[in-house]
Amino acid sequence: MSHAVRRASELALDEATVTALRAALKTTADEVVQAIIDEVPSYANALSGRMGGTIRRAVRTALGHYLDLASGNATGGDGDDAAYELGRGEVRDGRSMDALLSAYRVGARVAWRCLAAGAVPAGLPAAEVAKFAELTFAYIDELSAASAAGHADELAARGRAHERHLEHLARELLAGASSDVLLASGQRAGWQPPVSLTAVLLPAAQARPVYRALDPSTLVLDDLPDATGVLLVPDADRPRLLRQLTDRAAVVGPARPWTRASASYARALRARSLSSDIRDTEDHLPDLVLSADVDAFADLRARALAPLQTLPAATARRLEETLREWLLHQGRRDEVAAALFVHPQTVRYRMSQLRELFPDLASPDRVLELTLAVGLRVR
Repeated sequence: MSHAVRRASELALDEATVTALRAALKTTADEVVQAIIDEVPSYANALSGRMGGTIRRAVRTALGHYLDLASGNATGGDGDDAAYELGRGEVRDGRSMDALLSAYRVGARVAWRCLAAGAVPAGLPAAEVAKFAELTFAYIDELSAASAAGHADELAARGRAHERHLEHLARELLAGASSDVLLASGQRAGWQPPVSLTAVLLPAAQARPVYRALDPSTLVLDDLPDATGVLLVPDADRPRLLRQLTDRAAVVGPARPWTRASASYARALRARSLSSDIRDTEDHLPDLVLSADVDAFADLRARALAPLQTLPAATARRLEETLREWLLHQGRRDEVAAALFVHPQTVRYRMSQLRELFPDLASPDRVLELTLAVGLRVR
């Protein structure tokens, strides 16, 4: 049994009193609505025109149910159900529970004043008037609690739906969906597209904690295969983002126009496949370029470095290292020697061997091919 129903069971309203109170319902409802308009700013416009008429009828209905309860002809369920739906409606209309609770307080005060003004002349004894007051405020408390529950449930439901829309958008972005599809999904999710998105790969368990420190418009997925999480960070300040990821096992892709976030994601994936030590893909562009087509790179190395295959493995390795440093240092012998920790004369000797193996070493085309072939450090 609810508190209001229990209070009602202790109250004895005779038929004459109930009839007098019902006669004042319309006037009481109008005064309640006017007081709410005057005292609760959030309802100043909401209670005008057609909406005002609807709410006036709702107030009269609530007051009628209250009198049914007071006279022992109803339970609290119907009123609670209506209050619950009212709380949900407040979310849909964009108002907080604070506004509705204020309206309840104002309504209770005015309703009690008006109803008491009808009950006393009808001969309600003083002891019953006190019980009547207790019932009034117990009833309002229960309506307030029911509305608060409806408001919270509607917010939770909307939050879950919003979260699902955002996750769907993130998956479409990673899959490289068309711009039209992405725009429609963004609108459905109520997400304002940024100029760019930057993909961040990290362990799924770290995705949500990191997400809470980023721009609220960041999209997050933490249920991808291999326990991988992905963040799509809008218009990222890259140095700041990297600082925020300090001590995280994260790989940061490049910033890309938001409809091409899949390119940022793909690069981060490729970087992670190259090495667990890569954090900022922008610091490893040469390796990423040369590893974009592994078979093509292997074919290029095999063809470009074929002359070395005729030599013993240790000799071939030393000459390849020398060739790499010679190309990187543009033939400056002392710098090549310093990089290899050998005497400059050793560099001169090795280069004479290389020129015999590669007679066209001065050719721009040959230099380009060899530079690419030895671009990844010999391991």
